Amino acid sequence: MKTITKGKNMNNFKKVGLTALAGSLAAISANAAEMSVSGASVLTYTSGDGSEVTGNPYGMKTNLSFTASGEVNGYNVSYMQTSKDQFAGMTSARLSIDMGDMGTLAFDQGSGSGLGTIDDKTPTAAEEIWDGIDTDGTNGPYGLVGAAGASGTWNYIKTISGVTFNGAARKGSGAKTADGGFSGAGQGAWDFALTGSGDDMGAPGLAWGIGYGEKDINAAATDEHMTVFANYTAGMATFGYQVSTIEVGAIGGTDYDTDAWGIAINVNDNLSVSYGERDVEFKKASAANVTENGSGVAVAYTMGSIKIAGNMNEVADNDGTAASNDEMTEIAVSFAF
Repeated sequence: MKTITKGKNMNNFKKVGLTALAGSLAAISANAAEMSVSGASVLTYTSGDGSEVTGNPYGMKTNLSFTASGEVNGYNVSYMQTSKDQFAGMTSARLSIDMGDMGTLAFDQGSGSGLGTIDDKTPTAAEEIWDGIDTDGTNGPYGLVGAAGASGTWNYIKTISGVTFNGAARKGSGAKTADGGFSGAGQGAWDFALTGSGDDMGAPGLAWGIGYGEKDINAAATDEHMTVFANYTAGMATFGYQVSTIEVGAIGGTDYDTDAWGIAINVNDNLSVSYGERDVEFKKASAANVTENGSGVAVAYTMGSIKIAGNMNEVADNDGTAASNDEMTEIAVSFAF
């Protein structure tokens, strides 16, 4: 079994030929394209801590992903649209132009770009160790880097000598904007990630990454995001370590220093297990610093297109609040099609 560090894989359902009209993007002509459809249904059982009223613990979501690619005016153009949760209507989309040796340019509406692609690369058998934990963070758990975000973002990717540059930039707020519209108030942001392997460094099995970004809060304040990670695979085990820093530009704001590590073991082709820990220091301007301590264990078993996965995550001093604890247990059964 392959250890995952982010996202979920889905098997191709079918591939069909279709004719795509170039429309206003080019002259009135037809171009051959190929579309693939993949999907998965996930059934979950989730249990919170004793202070939470959970009600019915069973839930389900259905993911559908459509991808199409073809040649348009000499360039390879691809499009991706994913319904991450059919019932909640959460979708992401991405339009990419492969310019060959000049790299790939894309407009991202939620698929992931730049620094956000390496916000947490510690190895895990299933979900991250902060998944399902209560948080007051605007975009998820505190301490996760990603200045530009992944909505309304221009993304450029280029690989040189085994090192991949993944840059992202946006204007205004990080919102998904329909054609003919514009986002709400915001000052814009940019970030990038550099990733590579140890193959050219005499260290096979090593994967590394580093990134930086800035997000303008207002005319006088800018947040800085930084991270670096390294994962090393030897035999059936992968060990990873990552440190991140978010420096808030606003006067009186709270900075965040994050240290995380994880180890995942592929017991065999079907079974994998993992354990990880994550500490986030809340560096408060007018109060004592508080360190949030989180940990999690995960297991996953795959049988063809069926996957059974479980997570047990817990955290102490959650969100930088002393004596605020939380825990989550989830069992998920997914069917890929």
